[in-house]
Amino acid sequence: MIEYRKNKGHEITVVFDGWKTGGVLEDHSFLGGIKVVYSRLGEKADSVIKRIISAERREWIVITSDRDVVSYAWSSGSIPISSGDFLNAIEKRHMEKTHGYEDKDDYYDNDDHEEYRDIGRKGNPKKLSKKDRAIKKALSKL
Repeated sequence: MIEYRKNKGHEITVVFDGWKTGGVLEDHSFLGGIKVVYSRLGEKADSVIKRIISAERREWIVITSDRDVVSYAWSSGSIPISSGDFLNAIEKRHMEKTHGYEDKDDYYDNDDHEEYRDIGRKGNPKKLSKKDRAIKKALSKL
């Protein structure tokens, strides 16, 4: 993640779960330009992520595969990206950078994002849903 931050310059916050073993207070530190947060004892990382999203109203890109956090991110105007989609995106960028390799397949077309698909929607079947377009746009920034 430190190397990714150096290359992209994105603001990154990583939240770890201190629910069972955390300290009395939430712990914040910086490592290689990445903000690292450990939730406090008795608080799950999901709660901290939701609080961060809510505290600063902006369009966050939230990397998570937790359905509750995904739902909360959408309702807060942020874009959730599954962990698998994020990993595929950075692996693709790494291959392009180091080997000059460019995969013509869209890294978004994998099975990890199925939880974000709207089933039975109306309209043009060839056009991505609003959520899928937002995810695709966010992935292109990664």
